[in-house]
Amino acid sequence: MKKSSIVIAGGGSTFTPGIVMMLLDHLKRFPIRQIKFYDNDAQRQETIAKACAIVLRERAPEIEFSYTTDPQEAFTDIDFVMAHIRVGKYAMREKDEKIPMKYGVLGQETCGPGGIAYGMRSIGPIIEIIDYMEKYSPNAWMLNYSNPAAIVAEATRRIRPQSKIINICDMPVGIEERMAEILSLPNGRKDMDITYYGLNHFGWWTAIHDKQGNDLMPQIKAHVAKHGYIVNPDNHAETEASWNDTYAKAKDVYAIDPDTLPNTYLKYYLFPDYVFAHDNKNPDHTRANEVMEHRERNVFAAANDIINKNTAKDCAFHSDEHASYIIDLAEAITFNTNAKMLLIVKNDSAISNFDPTAMVEIPCIVNKNGYQKISIGEIPQFQKGLMEQQVSVEKLVVDAWINGSYQKLWQAISLSKTVPSVSVAKNILDDLIEANKDYWPILK
Repeated sequence: MKKSSIVIAGGGSTFTPGIVMMLLDHLKRFPIRQIKFYDNDAQRQETIAKACAIVLRERAPEIEFSYTTDPQEAFTDIDFVMAHIRVGKYAMREKDEKIPMKYGVLGQETCGPGGIAYGMRSIGPIIEIIDYMEKYSPNAWMLNYSNPAAIVAEATRRIRPQSKIINICDMPVGIEERMAEILSLPNGRKDMDITYYGLNHFGWWTAIHDKQGNDLMPQIKAHVAKHGYIVNPDNHAETEASWNDTYAKAKDVYAIDPDTLPNTYLKYYLFPDYVFAHDNKNPDHTRANEVMEHRERNVFAAANDIINKNTAKDCAFHSDEHASYIIDLAEAITFNTNAKMLLIVKNDSAISNFDPTAMVEIPCIVNKNGYQKISIGEIPQFQKGLMEQQVSVEKLVVDAWINGSYQKLWQAISLSKTVPSVSVAKNILDDLIEANKDYWPILK
């Protein structure tokens, strides 16, 4: 049985231990001969890597492990690049969130001006990683789930159109697990067959059936109409308050189109006034601060504990269930399983009444040759209108990056449904340019 060689690009990420633990949990279906970490922050990566080395030594000593900041060492002799980089780390995320809030606009990691700022930082490094992969392991696949996935996917389509890259997002997976919990399905989301369409963080489920073909939508809709995606709260005590609010708000997002079930991120576009008022109660303490105080602190504390004890026994590292999605994808490519998965792909004619060049999130069949898109057909005017506006934002951001255009980026921010006016967009843009001067191309 083939054993794969993997490099995790973003080796210093707080999500990396969860990916490693999940890989170890699924070695029988996706065997591994080598894991490498790659990051441009050597010190940060070293802490995570030393802890993971101990985990691997104890649980799977047959797997070769290394970590490096050298591209040739990292990207030579690999089958998959699993990329989840965060350019500027949480310090820049904090600015992405807080700068728009100065002007009455919500600050969020992947939506609105904050997502645009993050996208402008991410494009260059993602292209760089693709080039390293193609130089040192030209037959490898890049499985990219670096945010903001919509902008990154549009950039890779335009700048590296022939590259072996598949863009994915695990947000629908998390929502589908909650749907499965609503239904008490024994095998979770894998007991469901879904139809979904949209853009990344901007989509809708139109059909959900069990494996026998029974319609599961009515039961899920009845729950969402009352509770959103909140389900069994006692079993989710670890869920942070901001996420609980997002899951609950799905009730109101659902109400605008009860023919479908919504992605939770639509709340940022359909209720920007609510989000700003709700999240602006303490403008000095945003989601980025919450993450730094909890996940960031906890993961590095767990890593240091493993290193200090020189054992991973009873450690606080846990499998990240969302990471199972990227393993499903790698398995489908390696073993030609023809798995049905949501991917972010060029539309062509999959959504027949939508921009053929748009990067849409739709079900695809994945095998050793890549993927084949499943036709969606025509979509309703409401969703089409929202998607046309948002995909224009994404395209304008990539235009701005490629051409170094201040005008295009101003247009992109102005067109975002989260921003009330062109003048507000300009004020935000000027502040973001100053904050990102070490990361963005020069805009003229």
